[in-house]
Amino acid sequence: MEIPLSRRTLSRRTLLGMAAAVPASAALTACGGSSGPGKSNAGATYWYLNGQPQEGVRAGAVDAFNKAHPKKQIKDTTFQNDAYKTKIKTAIGAGQAPTIIWGWGGGTLRTYAEAGQVEDLTSWFDENAEVKKKLFPSSFGAATVDGKIYAMPVETVQPIILYYNKKLFDQVGVNPPQSWDDIMALVPKFNAKNIAPFSLGGQSRWTNMMWLEFLFDRIGGPEVFQAVIEGEKNAWSNPAAITALTKVQELVKANGFIKGFSSITADSNADQALLYTGKAAMMLHGAWAYGGLSTDGGDFVSSGGLGYMNFPPVDGGKGDPSNTVGNPAQYLSISSKASAEEKKIAKDFFATGVLQDAEVKAWIDNGSVPIRLGIDKQLASSKSADFLQVNYGIASKAKSFGQSWDQALSPAAAATLLDNIAKLFQLSLSPQKFAANMNAVIGT
Repeated sequence: MEIPLSRRTLSRRTLLGMAAAVPASAALTACGGSSGPGKSNAGATYWYLNGQPQEGVRAGAVDAFNKAHPKKQIKDTTFQNDAYKTKIKTAIGAGQAPTIIWGWGGGTLRTYAEAGQVEDLTSWFDENAEVKKKLFPSSFGAATVDGKIYAMPVETVQPIILYYNKKLFDQVGVNPPQSWDDIMALVPKFNAKNIAPFSLGGQSRWTNMMWLEFLFDRIGGPEVFQAVIEGEKNAWSNPAAITALTKVQELVKANGFIKGFSSITADSNADQALLYTGKAAMMLHGAWAYGGLSTDGGDFVSSGGLGYMNFPPVDGGKGDPSNTVGNPAQYLSISSKASAEEKKIAKDFFATGVLQDAEVKAWIDNGSVPIRLGIDKQLASSKSADFLQVNYGIASKAKSFGQSWDQALSPAAAATLLDNIAKLFQLSLSPQKFAANMNAVIGT
């Protein structure tokens, strides 16, 4: 489902002109009808991430709702991932948030809820029980703060997946890794053929984080990061954590990632292009990447060139190999500063505009698993049935589904985390220094 060019291209040009006047970290890169934060005379406002094919599905849901509710319009604005995190935090803190706030739940949502910046939706869900019954029960964990629901789970379940280029594996004569030792053994074999073992959009930083999430889990189990969440003193210095930090630097030192990975962005899908063009053999990325690989990679996916699997175990590790990490859903909250009419429009959107049949079909067509129950037949009959069933299997069979760290932590701790992860991957920070820096912000 594509965005109508007449609706969004002109706005993008306008905003690119405006971007020169604001810090790069806060620059908008695309936009719908809204001119900025605050109130909209036409109805509610809604900010969310851009980037295809996800942006098209989100925009399609707004378009369908607006068409069905001519007197309850929603104006949408889109941002790149990192720019959005900066912009939404600033807008909420200034009391100028959009009516509908797109997010990942977890620690950031807790911060907003404790500050009274988002609506408590618990009673609304009690009154609209049929809405809640349609969604994955597991999706409500990251929407809940101290027993109260502050966000509507939406969109898709997104475990992090290890993708690989089957043709390159055949060319080099090797098999997909079944352990961490296999990963390290593959590195010199691909490098010898002038093929980067792993693609990585390291400039985006959160892509680096996925490696640590899995290594912490595979080596020490989910309890290692849970200790951080629970505010345990010096939790980042757990021996399993230091081992994980050391192993990822060993992979960097072995030239496991494509040269110049620190200047490659994930928001532009440049990391995905390296996989389907044959410049990199593997890529650790979210389930959402499948859509981009399918739409941008020519016949790479349709010809059977793409492989995918859960992250392999680490020999001697305590983590269950079925465990996964990522996003159990995405989340929509309502600004407590919105007017009564804006809040009503938002709730109507939650009840009748989110995860309706057309949107569910669009997510499935893009290679995603929506969090709506009762869609088994649609998944099985999809052109991406194999991937969707692997994706669904990883998410549903995981004994532990860890939420992405930068969302599970508070915004302040998450910012420190991303800064230190970039330095860790650039080898300018030792595992011990990384742990010390992160221990200093536990509980902030």
